[in-house]
Amino acid sequence: MKLKKISNNETEIHFGFAVVLFSYNTPVAVRTEQGALLKTSYKHSRTTSRHINKWLNGLEAIEKDQSFFDNLIHLANYSLFGGKISEK
Repeated sequence: MKLKKISNNETEIHFGFAVVLFSYNTPVAVRTEQGALLKTSYKHSRTTSRHINKWLNGLEAIEKDQSFFDNLIHLANYSLFGGKISEK
């Protein structure tokens, strides 16, 4: 796992299977290792929308429900920490 700060409130986390864009503390877009692009269908703030659009760089992305991204991060944490996840 590799963390890359893009700008204030905009971060990428590189997992082995995908790169996940976070706007503030929320996962909002994914690029899979196969090159598929996914973005949240939830309408966040204008700033978050700008983060997503800048990150996608004009490329089309499949829209997914925000729960997809939340669950993806939950499962990645589960895998990284050997099946032990502390609840918030």
